[in-house]
Amino acid sequence: MSSYTLGLDFGSDSVRALLVDIKTGQELASTMVNYPRWAQGLFCQPENDQYRQHPQDYIDSLIKVINDLWHEVPAEVANNVVGMSFDTTGSTPVAVNKDGIPLALTSEFAENPNAMFVLWKDHTAIKEANELTQAANSAAINYLSHMGGIYSSEWYWAKALHVLREDEQVRQAAYSWVEHCDWMTALMCGTTHPSKFQMGRCAAGHKLMWNEQWNGFPPNSFFAAIDPVLDGLVDTLNPATQTSDVCAGHLTPEWAEQLGLPSGIAVGFGAFDCHMGAVAANVRPGVLTKVMGTSTCDITVANPAELGDTCVPGICGQVDGSVVPGMIGLEAGQSAFGDLYAWYKKVLLWPTRYMQGLLSDEQLAELDKRILIDLSAEAAKLPISESDIVSLDWVNGRRTPDADQNVAMAISGIKMGANAPHLFKAIVEATAFGAKAITERFKSQGVPIESIVTIGGISKKSDYVMQTCADVWDCPIEVLESDQSCALGAAIMAAVAAGEFASVEEAQQVMASPVCKSYQPNPENVGTYQALYKKYVALGDVVDGGL
Repeated sequence: MSSYTLGLDFGSDSVRALLVDIKTGQELASTMVNYPRWAQGLFCQPENDQYRQHPQDYIDSLIKVINDLWHEVPAEVANNVVGMSFDTTGSTPVAVNKDGIPLALTSEFAENPNAMFVLWKDHTAIKEANELTQAANSAAINYLSHMGGIYSSEWYWAKALHVLREDEQVRQAAYSWVEHCDWMTALMCGTTHPSKFQMGRCAAGHKLMWNEQWNGFPPNSFFAAIDPVLDGLVDTLNPATQTSDVCAGHLTPEWAEQLGLPSGIAVGFGAFDCHMGAVAANVRPGVLTKVMGTSTCDITVANPAELGDTCVPGICGQVDGSVVPGMIGLEAGQSAFGDLYAWYKKVLLWPTRYMQGLLSDEQLAELDKRILIDLSAEAAKLPISESDIVSLDWVNGRRTPDADQNVAMAISGIKMGANAPHLFKAIVEATAFGAKAITERFKSQGVPIESIVTIGGISKKSDYVMQTCADVWDCPIEVLESDQSCALGAAIMAAVAAGEFASVEEAQQVMASPVCKSYQPNPENVGTYQALYKKYVALGDVVDGGL
C-alpha cells in the first residue's frame, strides 16, 4: 500500500499543496489558493515599501488548499498520509503575545498592519538594518560573520526593531516574534505557546544570527545596546534549533479534522522556500540551485571540512544544516528578477488604462498576456554587441552580494534608436548579470559553482531568458521538471521526519525531481557578455558611489 506526504509551500501571493507518493516519488496532485486579503491589496503600502500579510490569510488558505486536494485524488488517499512539512517566504516574522498568538489574530489588533506578518520584501526597516550592521561590526564578536557581514532590512531583527519603535501598542503587547515557517509548524502541532515553541535551523541561522559558535543567539546586551525596545526579546527565543529532517511534533486532532488528515501524523520542522527547493533539486557541492520567481534565492552547500573557516562576505548566511544535515548551507539571491520584468510590463501597459471602450476586455487581457512573450521573441533577434544598453537589476534594492536596499536601478547607453525590445533585452541581461555577481562572489571565496539548477516559473516559461542566463553565466543550466519544487522539498523532508527514510539523501533518491530541460552557453556570445558584465559592474560602482 502506498504512503504519502504533503508539502505546503507558502509563497508571496498564494499557498500550494503537493501530495507525493513516497514509494515512487510520483506527484499525485497539487492545488493552489491565493491569500484573500493580500489579493485585495490590504495592509500594504507599496509606495512606502510596506508589505504585510494577515495570519488569518495563511489559516484560511491552508484549510482550503488541502481540502481542495482531496477532490483531486481517490478518497482513501488522505488516510495514508504519514507526514507534512512547510516552507514559506522569509524572513517573514510576526509579533506574538505571551500565549504565542500572533497579535493580528486578537480583536484589538485585527486591522493593525504592524501586528501582522512582515513579508520578506517589506523594506521599511532600512535604518534599523544599518544600525544592526554597525553594532555587529564594531562588537568584540562579529555576530554577522556567518551572515555575509551585512544585516538586511528583509530580516527578522531589523523588522522587529522597526515595528517596536513605530507602534507603542504592539510593543506593549508583544512578548516575542516568530518566523512564518516556524509558526505554521507549531500551529499544526499545538506548540505555539512560548514554553513549547521551537525553531528550525534554517530561519534561525540565516536571519536571526543564530550560530553554534556563540551557543545560539547573541546576548541580550548586544540588542539592548542598539535600542532598549529590544531588551529581553532574545531571551524569549529557544536556542535549540532543529534541522528540517527532524519531527517537530504531530498533527493535533483539531487540525486533523479541519484538514481531512489522520490525527498524529508527523510534522517536520519548517524552512524557507528556496532551501526546500534545493532539497528537491538534489543540491550538492559545486551546484547552485536558483529559485527564479519574483525575486531569486540561490542555495548551494559545502562540506564543512572543505569550507573551513571561510566566511563568505555579502551573502545571506552560511549555516550548518540549514539545507541538509551535515553540510553548510549557503544562501544568496536577488531582490528582483521576475519583479523587474513585471515592472517593465506595467510601464508599457500604462496607456491601456485609457483604452477601455476602445478595446474589449478580451483584447486588453490578450495584450497583457502577450506583451512579454512578444518582447522576448523580438529581443532574441537582436545582435549582441559591447556597445549595447546596460542596465542594473536593483529596481527593488540589492539583496546580494552586499545587501543595500537604498540602491536603485539605472540604465546607460540609451540612444534614439532604442525601442521596447532593446530595453527589454537590457533588463533581461541585467537580471542575468545580477546572478553572475553572486556566483563570482562565491567563486572568489573558494566556493565552487560548476553548474546551476533552476526552479520556478521563469525557468520553464522563457527560453529567451534562460539562454541569456546560460550565455552570461558561461555554465550549463538544468531546469527541474517539478512545477512545485519547493513543496516537493518539503514533502521529502516530511518523509524523513516521519521515519520513512533513514536520511535526506535516501529520500532524495526516490522523491527528488528529474531534470526536464537543459541549456548550454553559446560560445559566440560568452565573450561579448563578459565585456558587458564589466560595464554592469562599472555602472553599479557609479550608483553605489551615490549617483
